[in-house]
Amino acid sequence: TEIYTLSLHDALPICQSKCPYCAFVSREGNERARSTYVTLLLEEMRLTCEESASQQLLDSVYLGGGTPSLLTPQQVAQLLERIDKLYGLPNSTEITLEANPGTVDFQRLAGFRSAGINRLSIGVQSFDDRMLVALGRIHTAQQACDTVAIARKAGFNNIGIDLIHTLPGQTMEMWRSDLEQALQLMPEHLSVYGLAIEEGTPFAARYDDNNPLLPDDDLSADMFETADASLTTGGFEHYEIANYARPGFRARHNSGYWKRDRYLGLGTGAHSFLHNGEYGIRFSNTPDLDEYSAEIRRKKLPRREQHILSREDAQAEFMFLGLRMSNGVTFKSFAREFGVTLEKLFARQLHELATNGLLLVDANSVRLTLRGMLLSNHVFSQFLF
Repeated sequence: TEIYTLSLHDALPICQSKCPYCAFVSREGNERARSTYVTLLLEEMRLTCEESASQQLLDSVYLGGGTPSLLTPQQVAQLLERIDKLYGLPNSTEITLEANPGTVDFQRLAGFRSAGINRLSIGVQSFDDRMLVALGRIHTAQQACDTVAIARKAGFNNIGIDLIHTLPGQTMEMWRSDLEQALQLMPEHLSVYGLAIEEGTPFAARYDDNNPLLPDDDLSADMFETADASLTTGGFEHYEIANYARPGFRARHNSGYWKRDRYLGLGTGAHSFLHNGEYGIRFSNTPDLDEYSAEIRRKKLPRREQHILSREDAQAEFMFLGLRMSNGVTFKSFAREFGVTLEKLFARQLHELATNGLLLVDANSVRLTLRGMLLSNHVFSQFLF
């Protein structure tokens, strides 16, 4: 099994408090729960390496959550030392930690930097205290700004900020202000998401489709276009539907997902994609923390849904993942991968989507227009068999 990327996307599925809009696998827990989970992760790494004879040096490592910034620097160092020993961490590896304002201080961030973390993804979400309260976040706008400042002081020169728009009660003026404040902090990367009301969350019970507090589709589209104009004018590349980076700072980890690079996911609910077989295999771990714990303790990998991709699966994925990137999909890369031309396989789709202003088709590639990004789910559905 060749592995380019290691994704501990639930490096810590434990939070100080659970946000009401969050549908990720996470629960509230104390220091003991966090320590126990780190032990389980270390054991899962060992079991995974036992299963696979050959490994490959890692291009990126991602510690997500939950709230992995609640881990101690010593725990992070322990995880990275084990990863280096089992998989191999060259100096060039991008190693990201998700951090929430309100959970870190200078000492902790300096400790993470010393442990080997070289990229931070900071969950700011908004610079408006009213919006942060509505989202159930534990930090203030000032704490968010302070976190970026102390991260710089701690030695981080690759910092990403997450923002969410289309929030309950949010106006375009408030959103413009969020974007301006983000630019003032001069991060290397910005992820900009529209709020999704996920089934089973407190937000789903609170806000139905007709709730007057939620911005309508037109305002949501305007917020997306405003972000594009504001951030590209501010020197960022809009390199993926929801992601912007200064030149040279595109997130390698996420880019690997969209390029269908192989990655191994560890932790509860983690997903993996490996190039076993002709077109690859996808599988996931159980999202249930108690089941995950019980199976690891029995020396068993907690794998669940496994899907061996067919040629058609892979062709569809190549399109709907590749089109997420601003570079799109090149005719040459598709033909090289599948031995058939894109023009021949998807002639009707390309023609219709280009005619409707959703795709740009030139001599070399196919890519989404800005309107195509707004309607990306419709575009992607056209390439499913």
